[in-house]
Amino acid sequence: MLSQRPPIKLRAADQAYEAIEGLISTLRLEPGAPIVEAELVALTQLGRTPVREALLRMVSIDLIQQQPRRGLVVSNIDLAEHLDVIQTRRVLEALIAACAARRATASQRQEILQRADAMVQAAASGNLDAYMQADHALDVINHQASQNASAVQCVQPLIVKCRRFWYAYQHEGEIAEGARHHMALAQGIASANEAAAMLGSDQLMGYLEKFARRVINN
Repeated sequence: MLSQRPPIKLRAADQAYEAIEGLISTLRLEPGAPIVEAELVALTQLGRTPVREALLRMVSIDLIQQQPRRGLVVSNIDLAEHLDVIQTRRVLEALIAACAARRATASQRQEILQRADAMVQAAASGNLDAYMQADHALDVINHQASQNASAVQCVQPLIVKCRRFWYAYQHEGEIAEGARHHMALAQGIASANEAAAMLGSDQLMGYLEKFARRVINN
């Protein structure tokens, strides 16, 4: 059973951001889709101001674009640019993994292993939604454990882009392999082995790059 932690209270704008990010990364809001503020306000039930703040934040990281005569639209997936996303994420993830291996508490190390195990189990049963939910949960606890807010702030939009890419082209992926790499990363962090954690992170990014190249070349 996963350990229970008290929920972190998010600002309304952060709640709106997470809700809209989920719609974009899972393709419920598809690339090129128009952003209708009133619909998002109704969906999130968080008010116009926090939704606007969330949308502005997404414009700043290019998840949403401002287009002439069309207004705000969900950005398209650029296949070639995605390789740069992965290369940039590779550097940041290695830093975060090393910090987490060095700074995580005992309970965080346990939860990191539990989240990775949930990914392995989801992959074994072929449950993509459960796999991605466990992946997100692993990111959250890993980021908290790293205690490196600067690196986390930089990597988060890249993770969203990778998650959206995965949902768009999941027929090209093998989640069992992805789960194995996540487990190697988790084991490195859990054992306070910075080198092993960084190796697991690098192998995971290598897997994502291989996946992206397979999509691009097909």
